[in-house]
Amino acid sequence: MAPTKTEGPRSKRNVILEAAVANFGSVGYEHTKWATIAGEVGIGQTALYHYFESKAHCLLTIMSAELTRYHERFTVAVEGVGDAETALRAAISSAYDISETEALQARILLHHIDMLATPRSSEREEEERVRARELVRVVEREWTGLLERGMDSGEFPRRDPVELGRFVLGLLNSVWNWYRPGGSRTLPEVSDSVMGACFRLVH
Repeated sequence: MAPTKTEGPRSKRNVILEAAVANFGSVGYEHTKWATIAGEVGIGQTALYHYFESKAHCLLTIMSAELTRYHERFTVAVEGVGDAETALRAAISSAYDISETEALQARILLHHIDMLATPRSSEREEEERVRARELVRVVEREWTGLLERGMDSGEFPRRDPVELGRFVLGLLNSVWNWYRPGGSRTLPEVSDSVMGACFRLVH
């Protein structure tokens, strides 16, 4: 999570975010009481407002942090990779080479992505919403660019790269609707299955 001016040696910001991710990702944002987060962190509910002005502000912060993480992981995965097919494999693998906490963040983002469409009345909430919305555009542009590169090189058949990028991202993200850490399917197994499905889609 990105540091802010509220962070210092005794800051509880990261601990609050960790507790929020665990609760939002397991029982759901709507079913998580703000007081529950305060209790788990060991502070009064009023003290939460020193870090986040609302539960929605905390949620939007988690979403923009997850998008930042995803963007950085994608960039590292494809950097310096010569051919588009190898780069695509690396990008897909990077989407699932994550921790259990990051998997929960991905689920939270997927389930609340519609929240980014509507402006917020709160300045701090709106700041996080705008940041997350721009990151969504960046991620979509990167996937479009990767697929377009493969089309230009003849590795992938020529199609609408924007539409195809949305299809591929939709497939990648659909996993977070059903994947559960510690469940019957491991992330490497999921990655292998999605890899095959993505390449059938692209080719």
